[in-house]
Amino acid sequence: MGIVYKAEDTKLKRPVALKFLPQTLAANPESRQRFMLEARAAAALTHANICTVHEIHDEGDSPFIAMEFVEGQSLRERIRGHPLEAREALDIAIQVTEAVEAAHQKGITHRDIKSSNIMVTPPASGRSGQAKIMDFGLAKVAGETLYTREGTTLGTVAYMSPEQARGQEVDQRTDLWSLGVVF
Repeated sequence: MGIVYKAEDTKLKRPVALKFLPQTLAANPESRQRFMLEARAAAALTHANICTVHEIHDEGDSPFIAMEFVEGQSLRERIRGHPLEAREALDIAIQVTEAVEAAHQKGITHRDIKSSNIMVTPPASGRSGQAKIMDFGLAKVAGETLYTREGTTLGTVAYMSPEQARGQEVDQRTDLWSLGVVF
């Protein structure tokens, strides 16, 4: 749902990631509202294993979210071609599970937990890298209006719970299913 660029925050002299809503979607009010919901959902969460949102810009033809730049690679890339050692896999699983729990405690269901939405920083000092959940573009926030037509399916099929794949109402259990698939 977006195009992400690495950029420099010229005021604070730090790298950031800028996620732009493509112009074809920016013209669609439903897509624009979902993009704003993504920013609000992620910004509501303060957790070491969730990517931090710094700000959102929603004016003109190119709305964007400015967020923490996470150095590393997606879990999908990290495991490509070779499995993780058991200790590292367990460490990453615990980090991601704690992040999902923090989101659930705030009433946020991610709805698109998958290996490509989990970034892992490079390992340091004999420890596994830090895992961070990214992309709250399909998040469901308790009390918020969803900008999704009933009966439609959003997410990545290989990681979806059966209810989500059928386009039915989902809750936090859908994230638990997806976590199980990832692990």
